[in-house]
Amino acid sequence: MFFKLFYLFTKIGVFTIGGGYAVIPLIEQEIISRGWLSQDEFYELLSITESLPGVFATNIAALVGYKIYGIKGGVVAALGTIVAPFSIIVLIAIFFNRFQDNVWVAKAFKALRPTVVALIVAPCYTAIKANKLTYKTAIIPVGALVLMWFFNVSPVYIVLGGCVGGVLYYGVKKMIVQRLG
Repeated sequence: MFFKLFYLFTKIGVFTIGGGYAVIPLIEQEIISRGWLSQDEFYELLSITESLPGVFATNIAALVGYKIYGIKGGVVAALGTIVAPFSIIVLIAIFFNRFQDNVWVAKAFKALRPTVVALIVAPCYTAIKANKLTYKTAIIPVGALVLMWFFNVSPVYIVLGGCVGGVLYYGVKKMIVQRLG
């Protein structure tokens, strides 16, 4: 069982070009199709991952592995995402000087750019559908984008504000329910 988990995340690590958010559709498809997690469980882990420091792909793998097989599963899944990219980076570092000026290598990297964008946009669309985002609830992410793009507010403050806002919202909601109920 741990071998399957390690193999899966190693395979994902090899084929995730663009890193970070590009890993989401691959992990989602593999984990949900195997019945290891439901889509709701996966998106709960995804939202936790987005608030953690560190490498996104490794964090989501560790959380998924932990949810499936506990601490050992988290370690195995995290290692699976690290081994292949690390090995590839070492090989590239060794041979990069020989190929950096090659026209075909430059064209291949240029061709990968739109693919990476699509791999990042796809999970955003899926998350919008899964979370049943409405115009009313879209105010928060749009507001966060505006604060970051136009007012140069650090994403750290956006995340902290979201955490505080969520705690306050649910605290007030709970208090109102208790008074009415």
